[in-house]
Amino acid sequence: MFLFKMMPILFIFNLYLFASETKQKVHALYIPLADHYAALVAYERYAKEMKHADFHITQMKNWDLLRAYFQSGEVDMAYVMTPLAIDMFNENPHFRWIGLMHRDGNALAINHLLKKDINLEKNRINRKPNADVALALKKAYKKHNKPTQIGLPHLLSTHAVILYRHLKEHDSSITFTPNNKADVLGISVAPPKAPAFIKIKSKKAIPAAFEQSLPWADVVETGGYGKVAWYSKDVMPWKYGHVECISLATDKAIKDKFKAIQEVQYYIHKAGADIEKAKEEGRKSLDKIVEIVRKHIPLHTAKAIKASLRYDLEVINYKHLNIDKKGLKLIMDYAIEGKTLKQGLDIDTFADERFKVNL
Repeated sequence: MFLFKMMPILFIFNLYLFASETKQKVHALYIPLADHYAALVAYERYAKEMKHADFHITQMKNWDLLRAYFQSGEVDMAYVMTPLAIDMFNENPHFRWIGLMHRDGNALAINHLLKKDINLEKNRINRKPNADVALALKKAYKKHNKPTQIGLPHLLSTHAVILYRHLKEHDSSITFTPNNKADVLGISVAPPKAPAFIKIKSKKAIPAAFEQSLPWADVVETGGYGKVAWYSKDVMPWKYGHVECISLATDKAIKDKFKAIQEVQYYIHKAGADIEKAKEEGRKSLDKIVEIVRKHIPLHTAKAIKASLRYDLEVINYKHLNIDKKGLKLIMDYAIEGKTLKQGLDIDTFADERFKVNL
């Protein structure tokens, strides 16, 4: 009798074991940025629903660590800035571009020494990339006889491209090599360390800024020790928003785990739609997204996350996440022109459009 009663339980347990065995592990790397919020939401809300993928995410402290780990071939996917991904592909083309993680999404934050020479609108929605920042940087160069350091997440970043374009358009200059004459010296500062970078420079009475992904610029503004000068969407306008971080999958994972990778991509798109819905609805819906983000990235304050995801600002979006070849070419061409990239690549070879999602 006991054995008869146990049979349904054993049957369910065996089904669970069978399902677990048929799922394939998909391991993805990310950086603690608003750029990668869709991966966090996909993991928290949908990982258990996935039929083909046993989805895992690992947070990396900086881009160089992510690059090294992904290039080792030990993981399946990574979410990477466009210029860095191109450089990685030129180094070792063992992966393909399969989609976007978001559009737009970075901003320039300045400390109070630069702010005093810039007339900023009170409302962030009205802050546009006019000549004021470039003029303030020129003035700082003349006063201190050295370039103002601007922290970038990596020298091979879309952020460096955005900053280069802005300065070029306003007759200012940038270098990425010390001891070169220019108004700005772009340096690498890991995203979580960017707020401290601003604070330290301010204490030493040195003008400084950083160009980083959200919500780090909003962290310094909501924290009261810096200001958002402008958002990248206004420097690099593009249909649906400029290309920024892209989703990569190794050739081996695509070959051996095609359905699993395809499923992860589907839920990345679905998670992006969830974030967009939460942005529009606000309140409880947005609070749930904040809760997911802070579970994985506690340094992102609730106030800063909500500031970055303001529906009226629309400075980062998670729509239209399929491959955008022309959008990637725009970033690549500016990266080469600005000398952040040594060479480009054949985008048709780089892209695998089989992972297109239609929600």
